[in-house]
This record gives sequence, structure tokens and C-alpha cells, in this order.
Amino acid sequence: MTASSLPVPRLHIVTGKGGTGKTSVAAALALALAGPGRRVLLVEVEGRQGIAPLFEVPSLGYEERHLAAGPGGGEVFGQSVDADEALLDYLTMFYRLGSAGKALQRFGAIDFATTIAPGLRDILLTGKLKEAVSRTESGRMAYDAVVLDAPPTGRVVKFLNVTVESGRLAKTGPIGKHSRSVARMLHSSLTAVHLVTTPAAMPVQETLDAYKELAAADLPVGRVVLNKVSAAKTVEVSGEEVGAGLARAGLGADAALVEGLMSEYAAARAEIEAVGGYRERLERLGRPVEELPLLPEGVDLSGLYGLARVLRQGIEQGVEEPRRADGGADAV
Repeated sequence: MTASSLPVPRLHIVTGKGGTGKTSVAAALALALAGPGRRVLLVEVEGRQGIAPLFEVPSLGYEERHLAAGPGGGEVFGQSVDADEALLDYLTMFYRLGSAGKALQRFGAIDFATTIAPGLRDILLTGKLKEAVSRTESGRMAYDAVVLDAPPTGRVVKFLNVTVESGRLAKTGPIGKHSRSVARMLHSSLTAVHLVTTPAAMPVQETLDAYKELAAADLPVGRVVLNKVSAAKTVEVSGEEVGAGLARAGLGADAALVEGLMSEYAAARAEIEAVGGYRERLERLGRPVEELPLLPEGVDLSGLYGLARVLRQGIEQGVEEPRRADGGADAV
């Protein structure tokens, strides 16, 4: 498979419940997409600063900066998009304010504007994404893909759909035109919203709920990533065997200790055996489901590349266009 055919979307939005590892997945996806000759931009918003530690680099700023080489030979760049800086870009682009925009920032006018109109922040942030996706340099696209570490599932639909509402309110003028162009991109096959979850009841249910919300908003769903899946296998162990093992180790076979260990063993076994059931529920959504392993020591740069290789294999084995969720009852 050639790099140019990987993948159909150009904007990859990664969301998930807090604690599911969506930032790590977004970073790994950016690396996975950085095939030969490809340039990928990894973006975070709302001052999260979760990307830099993963790549072991200083905190990101508004300026795009090289982060790493992709395992496929491409390049990954990073950026932390700030609403104030994005507004300055917007004023320069549409109103040619130039240095006057900086003066507004010094006087606090930009903070005032984004405070009294909270939705304006999301409009600016999503608008900056569109600019990165559509920008050209020297006759070619500046980036082959843009990956966003997005707000969590509980807020992502509101974040992505704010331009639809603003486009309806502002029928004319630059704001209305800008909002509608961003909304068209976010609701097209250029975009894929990827859902990250872990094999546990609450994250999986929130993923299913997010799918329904995306369906209602007519936003295209890409892949579901089942993250932090333990590689451990279940084995039959009796209390007698645990007690004998403790005795051999010279730890004593105290009944309370054996009971406590057996209780932990039962809980861990149930969690491991439940993975298949969670995966089945997610597969009913009709989207590709990728499994990523649990990294017990946490995600460092080496682990990040390992996750990227797993994601790249999944992408290469089945390139599929994102689709709008149908939201039917059978899906969940």
C-alpha cells in the first residue's frame, strides 16, 4: 500500500473519556500516519500540554514545531492552538489588522471577546484546524494529515458543531462564511472522529453514547480504539495452590492473606474475560475496532512507537472511509 493511499480522511479527531489514553492514541496515530514522504501535524487545544511529555520535548506553543520522525519515514510536527493567537490570525486574515491586532491583545480586548462569547473560542480553534488541513506550500499540501487531541467525549460534539450554530446565526459576512466552510469540512469525508475507550463498563458506555451524539450531529465516525488491553491470560488457580505457594516462599499461608489474594485474582480474571464482551458491543457500531496493549510502565517514547506500529498495521489492513453514524438502536 502506498503512502498516498493512507488514509482517506485528512483531519483525524481523537476523543475519549478522561483516563482512556486519548492523548497517547492521538500521538501514536500521528506517528502511524507519517509514512514515507508524509508530513503530519499533531494538534492539542485548551492548553492541555499532554503531547510534549510523550515526545520528551519542551512544552508546545502556537508555532508548529518538529516532534519526531515517523516509523514509516515521514515527519510529525506539533502545535498547541491557543484561542487568542487563533483570533489574531483570524483578524489578520479577514480584516488585515496586522499589528493592530497585537494592540488589541495588549489591551485585553481579545480575552474580553472570548469571555463574553465562549463559543467563539471553539469557532477559532476549529477554524485553525481547517486552515492547517487546507494550507498549501510550494504547490503541495503543507500537511498530509492533521491529528487533533480533542476535548473528551462529553464535550466533543458541542466543540465540533459550534460552527454549524454560528453559521446559522451569522447569515452574512466573514464570520458566517468562515463558520459554514469549517462546518462543511467537519461534516465531510475529509474528517474522521475516532473514539478511544478502555475495556471497562463506564468508558465503553460513554463511547456508545458518544456515537449516538455524533450520529445526531451528522459527524463522521472513523475508528474505535480499545486501549489498554491486558495481554495477561486467565488460568485456574485454587486457594490451596496460593497457600502452598506462599508457604514455599516462606511468607506463611495466613487464611486472611490467601482470601485477599484470591479476591484480587477473581476481580482481575473477570476484567480480562470481559474484554471480549466489550469488544463485541463496540463492533456492533459497524466501525473498525483496533486493540492497543496496556503498557504497565506507562507510555514513554519507545512505547509510543510501539502503539504507532499497531495502529499502522490496522490502517494498512483495512482502509475505510469514515461514515456518518446511523444512530439506530441496533448499533449499540
